[in-house]
Amino acid sequence: MENIPAWIILVVLPIAAIAGLSGSAMGRIILFIFKKKESLKKNYQKYIYVIVCGLIIASLAIFIDHRTFGSGKEIMVTTLFTDNKHLEWYMPILRIVGPIVSFSTGAAGGIFAPSLSAGASIGAMVSGWFHLAGPATNLIILCGMTGFLTGITRSPFTCSILVLEMTNSHNIIFYIMLTALSANLISGFISRHSFYDNLKDKYIREIHAIEVQEKQAEKPAE
Repeated sequence: MENIPAWIILVVLPIAAIAGLSGSAMGRIILFIFKKKESLKKNYQKYIYVIVCGLIIASLAIFIDHRTFGSGKEIMVTTLFTDNKHLEWYMPILRIVGPIVSFSTGAAGGIFAPSLSAGASIGAMVSGWFHLAGPATNLIILCGMTGFLTGITRSPFTCSILVLEMTNSHNIIFYIMLTALSANLISGFISRHSFYDNLKDKYIREIHAIEVQEKQAEKPAE
């Protein structure tokens, strides 16, 4: 990327903060929903929850924007490789709410790619506020992707390398690394650990609880 203005640093830092906090907050919300779902003991309650989540996703896609569906690859491709680089203010909200609702159902789909598209939508929205164009817009979009993914994974170097592999430009390394490190630091205000670490601990606790129940069931009645 050429012709990146020096003052772009004044946009990169806010993007790091917004994307990092948003990514970490999304993870915390998903974990909170999982905790509340533990009260659903009956199968029919779980079925109803999945149906309601499906209706929410479908309603958002039909009545607001169809890009609520899927991993968000369309958003990343459009904003990075076409002239349609700016998005509406509500798109980041949809790209965050969508994965929260779908992932909380337990359906296959993951959180990695949706995190990248959510970050890209944040970057595209903010670049529109500053009326950026061309390479500057692409940089802010990539920073948004880096910051959001860092907020989820809390692995700034891994996220930086992943996003840098999407471009052959070497003059943006400083901005991407700065975004990742800043997002990692700021997202700590939401959660001390990554979403995946918290999810791992949750699954371990569930497995341990099941093992305890099985052992108790195997004990002969006195």
